[in-house]
Amino acid sequence: MPVTFLRLLTTALKNSKFPSISPLTSLHVPAIPSTPSAHPSLYQPHRLSSNPPTPNPNPQTRTRTPLEKQFETWIQHLKPGFTPSDVVSALQAQSDPDLALDIFRWTSQQHGYRHNHESYCAIIHILINGRRYRNVETLLEEVLAGNCEMSVPLYNSIIKFCCGRKLLFNRAFDAYKKMLKSHNCKPTLETFTLLLNALLRRFNKLNVCYVYLHSVRSLTKQMKSLGVIPDTYALNMIIKAYSKCLQVDEAIRVFREMGLYGCEPNAFTYSYIARGLCEKGRVEQGFGFYKEMKEKGLVPSGSCYMILICSLALESRFEDALEVLFDMLGNSMGPDMLTYKTLLEGLCREGRESEAFDLLEEFRKRDVVMGDRNYKTLLNGLHFQNQE
Repeated sequence: MPVTFLRLLTTALKNSKFPSISPLTSLHVPAIPSTPSAHPSLYQPHRLSSNPPTPNPNPQTRTRTPLEKQFETWIQHLKPGFTPSDVVSALQAQSDPDLALDIFRWTSQQHGYRHNHESYCAIIHILINGRRYRNVETLLEEVLAGNCEMSVPLYNSIIKFCCGRKLLFNRAFDAYKKMLKSHNCKPTLETFTLLLNALLRRFNKLNVCYVYLHSVRSLTKQMKSLGVIPDTYALNMIIKAYSKCLQVDEAIRVFREMGLYGCEPNAFTYSYIARGLCEKGRVEQGFGFYKEMKEKGLVPSGSCYMILICSLALESRFEDALEVLFDMLGNSMGPDMLTYKTLLEGLCREGRESEAFDLLEEFRKRDVVMGDRNYKTLLNGLHFQNQE
């Protein structure tokens, strides 16, 4: 049967149009290439570009971001055995606060290295400027927990940050108490200035003022016991605290002590005391401080001017009140509507209506910010006073 099949196949091939071939038993089959490089058209689809792309030897890797490349570059710059000074230089060279924090964290994990107060101070300043406040709070807790040795600049940086954050107000005093207990990081004038300024920002109501006045007194005593010499700015804050709480005798006592520290009172010093005296009802004494201030060529604050005018007008000392008011206008400051009404309506109650109308016209000429609306309001008030 196989012999018959071979004969029939041979006869069919001879009679066909295909070229003659040798019998199957002698047929030579060429070898098929085993790699795609021999015949790339069989294994790769047709591409328009004549340059084939470079194959990725490791398909698991991904392209690094610019920040990652920059991070690795700076890590390579930090040679083995780097010091905190080297880290500070690397941190300060970064424009991105997040990258600086990554470098800070990476260096802290290296064997044989530990951050000191300089590196902590540098990263805290960078993060504050970059508004990374949550990260600053984390670092703050690390420092207060004892992760590094402390220094006065680092303490002051922490206190300054806490004083600027409403919810961290108490943490500022925690850091201050640690400074008091330390041997080589005692509070400085900057420390007391930061704390006094933070306390005064809370003196918005009289009953609240008395609560925080105790803290002001304590800071003042501790500043003296530590031998810290205050400047005019610090003493002015103490005077302001006493004046706001109507403790004017204490404010005057601090005022008299300014010369002992080599400090010269300025316009703010006189304004705080004059205002406190008027609010206390000691108008004559407050007016005396105003005159002393004028003799020294100092210009009172706007609030000091207005409370003096109102206090003098309520005591029917209209000539003195007008003197202060015209002095205020001469210094390019204008009273508010309450001050004008207190003075003008006081004149009307004393039977000096025509003088009040003449003064209103004079005020309108000199006070460029009064405006037509305020002028008409004051004018209607004077007419109403005359009808009563």
